[in-house]
Amino acid sequence: MLSRREFLATAALLPGQSAKPKPNIVLILADDLGYGDLGCYGNKGNRTPHLDRMAAEGLRFTDFHSNGPMCTPTRAALLTGLYQQRFGRQFESALGGAAGSPGGLPLEVVTLPERLREAGYVSGMFGKWHLGYAPPLLPTRQGFDEFRGLTSGDGDHHTQIDRSGGKDWWNGERIEMEKGYTADLLTGHSVSFLERHADRPFFLYVPHLAIHFPWQGPDDPPHRLKGRDYSDDKWGVIPNRGNVAPHVKAMVESLDQSVGRILGALRRLKLEENTLVIFTSDNGGYINYAGGFEKISSNGPLRGQKTEMFEGGHRVPAMMRWPGRIKPAVSHQTAMTFDLSRTILSLAGVHAENLDGADLGPLLFSGKPLPERTLFWRMRENKAVRRGPWKLVSLQGREPMLFDLASDIGENRDLATRRPEMVRELTGTLAAWEANVGRAHSPAR
Repeated sequence: MLSRREFLATAALLPGQSAKPKPNIVLILADDLGYGDLGCYGNKGNRTPHLDRMAAEGLRFTDFHSNGPMCTPTRAALLTGLYQQRFGRQFESALGGAAGSPGGLPLEVVTLPERLREAGYVSGMFGKWHLGYAPPLLPTRQGFDEFRGLTSGDGDHHTQIDRSGGKDWWNGERIEMEKGYTADLLTGHSVSFLERHADRPFFLYVPHLAIHFPWQGPDDPPHRLKGRDYSDDKWGVIPNRGNVAPHVKAMVESLDQSVGRILGALRRLKLEENTLVIFTSDNGGYINYAGGFEKISSNGPLRGQKTEMFEGGHRVPAMMRWPGRIKPAVSHQTAMTFDLSRTILSLAGVHAENLDGADLGPLLFSGKPLPERTLFWRMRENKAVRRGPWKLVSLQGREPMLFDLASDIGENRDLATRRPEMVRELTGTLAAWEANVGRAHSPAR
């Protein structure tokens, strides 16, 4: 006889599926975490034992990319499995600036948690939304059963005040402020969610605010107070603008501790063997910022930083752990954020057509290479296209650049004049993609 947990977990089986418990999914998304910010990606200064262990026990990617070089684009792609450009050009960069700003992910778009709900999953989100700032454009209208966190692009990590000086800490669809450091609060709510839903399949989405500015570690002072506009003073209390690294180091290590607490809760609740845990970042890190801010994050050997089409803007850390199912390994396959949506749906037994992302399952569980494909990035008039090792970067007002990432991960040698045929081919492919995503796309519910 099936236990209550097994019964609930198999209640929404598709025809032909076996009566195995549906897997739980934990998806942790860092904010602005650079490719070189973790120990397992070569950082010698930041202490990240929990993430390093997760990488050692699972599959660590060396060629994983965010769908955009900024926050909102990647989040839209992650939760839909589609190129964010299908929802309009406004999803190519950060959406709005503060709570109350208009616009957001259209409600008619079918999201990952909505599809999982049909398969019997309960979904909780604890963290940064950045896909709408007020009802009805909130997580609770997009498939999440629970939501605690912020809706804007950034908030004070101690006071939860957004850059316009407004309160931005939500419980469902109402403001409900809490005292504490943002990463700690989100972790506490995440662990509570696991404890309360351990007897049914769940999707836990933890999009951290760390390490986004204000650059504040747990021991740094609060910065923002209600009622003041911080649009021109959004970075936190930084005594030495030439060296932001100590503040970011504390944030990275706080993020690592959060992952450790969540992994520890799964172990304590005996959920590890039926839970896929995914960790990645929404874009690359800032190396410097206007106003004299230097030594912020690390993108390792990569050129560029957040907001840019070079690898430093969108190649990010990524790892997946599932004891007994995913063998410890390092993968050099090229993958992208929107692949996570199709992968999760496939594991849950949910059939979804017309998604742009690929199913990573064969790679994760059998080590099979991913099918060849072409991937695209665009933010305003800056664009990039990748096919195999070849990457074309097209920046506004400049001639296209061509790089062979297999031999030049730092994008130091422009081969455009040597390989004009490849430039023409990728330029044409990029134009065809732009025409395709420019057509209206409105998935039916």
